[in-house]
Amino acid sequence: MRAAVQHRKGGDRLEVLDDVEAVGFGPGKVRIRIRAAGLCHSDLSAMSGVLPQHVPFVPGHEGAGEVLDVGDGVTHVRPGDRVLVRWLPGCGVCAPCKRGESRFCLAGLIAGAEPNFRRGDTDLHGFAGTGTFAEELVVGADCAHPIPDDLPYEIASLIACGVTTGIGAVLNTARVEPGSSVAVIGCGGVGVSVVQGARVAGAAQIVAVDPVESRREAALRLGATEAVAPEGLTDAVSRATGGEGFDYVFEVVGKSATARTAYDATRRGGTLCVVGAGSVEDHFRLSMFELFFHEKKILPSLYGGGDVGRSYERVIALWRAGRVDLEGLITHRVPLARVNDAIEQMRTGEALRTWITL
Repeated sequence: MRAAVQHRKGGDRLEVLDDVEAVGFGPGKVRIRIRAAGLCHSDLSAMSGVLPQHVPFVPGHEGAGEVLDVGDGVTHVRPGDRVLVRWLPGCGVCAPCKRGESRFCLAGLIAGAEPNFRRGDTDLHGFAGTGTFAEELVVGADCAHPIPDDLPYEIASLIACGVTTGIGAVLNTARVEPGSSVAVIGCGGVGVSVVQGARVAGAAQIVAVDPVESRREAALRLGATEAVAPEGLTDAVSRATGGEGFDYVFEVVGKSATARTAYDATRRGGTLCVVGAGSVEDHFRLSMFELFFHEKKILPSLYGGGDVGRSYERVIALWRAGRVDLEGLITHRVPLARVNDAIEQMRTGEALRTWITL
């Protein structure tokens, strides 16, 4: 089958090969024919080495498709079912899963350490234990989440990560209150999903901050009340909050510098929600005095917080009701053979989210 492969860390292009095999099928596993995959900035971070990832590997962790086969013991899906790929599954029996915090389950991370592709005698890993930039994929049964027939594959692929992460950060983690003021720093696919979540939550002011004009325009189209370049944030704090700072600020970049900017733009007693995935070597520093004196809440958000499966269902319900615009997130569509064009569009800020057809 065809798959896009990166052979070594730090590369900026993928090689699309046609002799890759999906491996590992057996009891408790599901074989999926991928129909659509979203390109997320986390894929680029894995390619560059910012996020840890075994190499060689197949990027992609946002995906949806149809079930081709199921192993023994799999009962919740069957061949022909439509599913999205859940990159961080829960085992259902550990303490975090029983608390409804399946995103903290280590079972998926452990399973993801095993290669799930092969080319000749070479094992290939899938990013985050998946690897959706491939025509077929073998994953654990818990990674195959059923989706309704009226949900297009390209929309489902975005719900698999970016949309759920952004909207969940607002509703599950920060719990934005109606009438509040919100700033969102970083308005790629996840950032504009935060914008839409803030609109659903009833925020009165939603200021989008991004250096790329097309992303600011997208944020305005999808619910922001104002959009500014980073150098305009100080003035926005004055206009929107009288200089006090925002009730909620979401950092959706994954860098300590922007987290510091977000902290400074948060009012005393307000909430900074860190959504961006950053490097293990990038440290966010605060003085003990300001941490105590300003009493700002710092809430990291992994996969949108809450129970991932329930978050999927909520996003689907909001989409059906017309409360969120998921079609508007897909600004470019390319076939797998042009995956490097999609990567360049993402790096330059030209694309908000690119849907890769397989």
